Amino acid sequence: MPLYEHVFISRQDLSNTQAEGLIEHFGTVLSDNGGKVVESEYWGVKTMAYKINKNRKGHYAFLKTDAPAPAVQEMERLMRLHDDVMRVLTIKVDGHDEGPSVQMQKRDDRDRGDRGDRRERRN
Repeated sequence: MPLYEHVFISRQDLSNTQAEGLIEHFGTVLSDNGGKVVESEYWGVKTMAYKINKNRKGHYAFLKTDAPAPAVQEMERLMRLHDDVMRVLTIKVDGHDEGPSVQMQKRDDRDRGDRGDRRERRN
């Protein structure tokens, strides 16, 4: 089955348990339609770059799934109809990365890669 990654933002006035309950709810929708949630992460409340539905902040959640396309379409449809979900982003990936996402890693643990010859250009 194809692999997908989903990020959705829910309203800021939900409690943490309600926001995490949305992750479980949409995971159940996916499993009822023949898919499965490989991994899920709750990223917490974050400030957004611009207001969405008069909200400046939102609860962010991340799902890694292994599901057929009709199951993903049904989950997205229900997310868009849900009053508490403000935005949804789904992408199809070739493979899931092992370990926590970049959002969950500590700042010191992130691999920043080759930064080039930045010191030489300062002169």
